[in-house]
Amino acid sequence: MNFIILYPPFLGYISNILKHLTSNENLIMEFSDSSIFDISPTPMWLEDYSEVKEQFNQWKSQGITDLQSFLDENPDQITACAHKIKILQVNKKTLNLFEARTQQHLYQSLDIIFQKEMLHSHIKELVALWNGEAEFSNTTVNYTISGKKLDIKLRGIILPGSEVSLDRVLVTTEDITDYQNARRLEEKNRQLAESRFIYSPTSLWVEDFSRVRLRIDQLREIGIEDFRTFLDVHTDFVNQCIEDIILLDVNQATLDLFKAKDKETLFKNLNKVFAKEMYQTFREQLIELWNGKIHHQREAVNYALDGSVRNVLLQFTVFPGYEHDWSLVQVALTDITARKKAETYLEYLGKHDVLTKLFNRSFYTEEINRLERGVLRPTSAIFIDMNGLKAINDQLGHDVGDELLRRMGNILTRTITNTSYTASRIGGDEFVILMPAANEQTVESMIMTIEELLNIDNQYYSSQPISVAIGYATTGANESIDNMLKRADLLMYQKKKKYYEYVTEMLNDGA
Repeated sequence: MNFIILYPPFLGYISNILKHLTSNENLIMEFSDSSIFDISPTPMWLEDYSEVKEQFNQWKSQGITDLQSFLDENPDQITACAHKIKILQVNKKTLNLFEARTQQHLYQSLDIIFQKEMLHSHIKELVALWNGEAEFSNTTVNYTISGKKLDIKLRGIILPGSEVSLDRVLVTTEDITDYQNARRLEEKNRQLAESRFIYSPTSLWVEDFSRVRLRIDQLREIGIEDFRTFLDVHTDFVNQCIEDIILLDVNQATLDLFKAKDKETLFKNLNKVFAKEMYQTFREQLIELWNGKIHHQREAVNYALDGSVRNVLLQFTVFPGYEHDWSLVQVALTDITARKKAETYLEYLGKHDVLTKLFNRSFYTEEINRLERGVLRPTSAIFIDMNGLKAINDQLGHDVGDELLRRMGNILTRTITNTSYTASRIGGDEFVILMPAANEQTVESMIMTIEELLNIDNQYYSSQPISVAIGYATTGANESIDNMLKRADLLMYQKKKKYYEYVTEMLNDGA
């Protein structure tokens, strides 16, 4: 026995489900008894859209021409059209898909199977029929009687002979839940990957290195084996490869790192970002790639658009699946500017005296060893000791003494400016200037410069003048650096001794 069922896809009730058999009963029976319909592996519905067609005719007589706009503005009419659809027959696969025991069970559960989520997809099929199309297709959501959500690929076709009345429409509802779940997972993973790229705190660049790969392959084909030597001879090859790189995308962290307001601004000013230091970095990258290292890292120097330095750790990788042509690579730049500044400062502290800004004793010792191993001769040294610093510290405080030390450091710094000489503070009040390749005349000139600068400084700080004892020496024939330093140091102490003898004598005369 066949039933004519009202199709209620969007309301939570099923009124007027069972209807009397129509005059098409014999035709319906003939079709529904078909083995093709019943044993089809796809869920199939035979439906009657004739009342929908009558509604279309009524709307057209009222002057409605754009059904899409009309239904968008009057969504209640979508529901009304859905009620006009009559379900004539379903096959066994339909019952299995929706977990119905019988057709009667299916019909009584239509309010569960068809819910409001079908509203948008139903518009599409109505518009297709309105436009005279014999077929329609879309995806939608249905539910099994137990409440399991199903993604459905819905296809409809008007059967021959029903093109005008729409009284026989064959609809298939293919379960594509697994496919849709896989697609949603793929989309979720894609969005996750994009989010990781966009919002990564690390500067990320996506680039196309395929032209670089072609250049390298061409060199191999012509028999080049020593790539490093090739680059030494053909320096333009590096620049050619740089020009071959196609920049595809960068993330927000890249714009922030290089102080670019947008991608267009950054792309137009890459010559400012990658200055001359980048040539050597990229040259080494090419050698890595030549040697098959498609994942590598190294430190580099770039520049922000305001000209400030950016020390970065560059990490290069060819994406999986693109190893054959390098058409998709990622370059990650980690900003290590602060770290490099800290390292530089620590290195500075390791070799410099913080108070005077001169080199410290550690550097002085290393420099002596270096000069001893070297061949530059003669080598000279000037030893300088500040007179009376201990007494000043004891009587006036260390702040006053520190200021004198800073003044002395400034004098010596100015003395050796534009020279290859070094000035070191090797003790509390003792300083040494090392002068490689300097003879006695050069030393005497240097001492005159010190005395002149000291005199000018003492005029400015007349209330607290600096007094020093100076000793100097120049290496003789076959004399070691160490022996020369001892002579200079001895001369300085002799002068210092004479200074204190003079002070003592003056104090005694005053008494």
